[in-house]
Amino acid sequence: MPELPEVETIVRGLAGTIVGKTIEKAAVALPKMAVAPRRVNFKRAVRGERIVSVSRRGKFTIIELGSGRCLIVSLRMTGRLIVLGRGQAAIPYEHVSLHFTDGSRLAFADSRQFGRMRLVERGELWDAHLGVEPLSGDFTPERFIGMLSGRTTPIKALLLDQRRIAGVGNIYACEALWGARIRPGTPAKALTKPAIRRLHDALVEVLQRSIAMRGTSVDDYVDVRGLQGGFQNALSVYGRAGSGCERCGRAIVRTVLAQRGTWWCRTCQR
Repeated sequence: MPELPEVETIVRGLAGTIVGKTIEKAAVALPKMAVAPRRVNFKRAVRGERIVSVSRRGKFTIIELGSGRCLIVSLRMTGRLIVLGRGQAAIPYEHVSLHFTDGSRLAFADSRQFGRMRLVERGELWDAHLGVEPLSGDFTPERFIGMLSGRTTPIKALLLDQRRIAGVGNIYACEALWGARIRPGTPAKALTKPAIRRLHDALVEVLQRSIAMRGTSVDDYVDVRGLQGGFQNALSVYGRAGSGCERCGRAIVRTVLAQRGTWWCRTCQR
């Protein structure tokens, strides 16, 4: 599933390719993937809209329209947003397409059909359930310490809770915990303040580093040009069960925590 760095990479690609374009028409082959407010027809509503900006909130892509409405895209597990030129053939699983007046289009493809492109009205608080952005100035070590205080939740599960921290998924939770030398199952309240500060810094660092390498392509993720990211070549623990730890040489293990595969080092992360 695309996480913060992957979505940020997609957003930057879209910002450089579709901002300023006008939607001539929308093609919807799978209606459940194009959601509109009640009594609003998605295709009619977006026709003639101009793309004003593209931004990100957590794992969501926000396409702002000239009317003040927004298209909120959740890629979920296998969604892709690909910009195609005039006359380019449909890509596999292309279920929703925004055709622009210059002949190009934005294709929303999803093999598992879990993704959604949702039209929201101006001012709608669609993201009220999302927590702090981990790369924003609001995500301070002090705020993180307060977030963990008194919580018995395993620290890895807390990192994955989008109501607390928006955008972090399994890949970067595993990588940050390894970087901070913290056992994934440790109750959040058991962490010392120095350990929480290490984890804060490790999380910010790994997210920034992955963005610089255009995200992690371990499954379906590609950018708006259909190209893979590069951070899969720099992973320290995720997906590396049986490989030697970069710090101590002991084998990385895979266990299950909160129904999610979890990769870590039993020696380094105590």
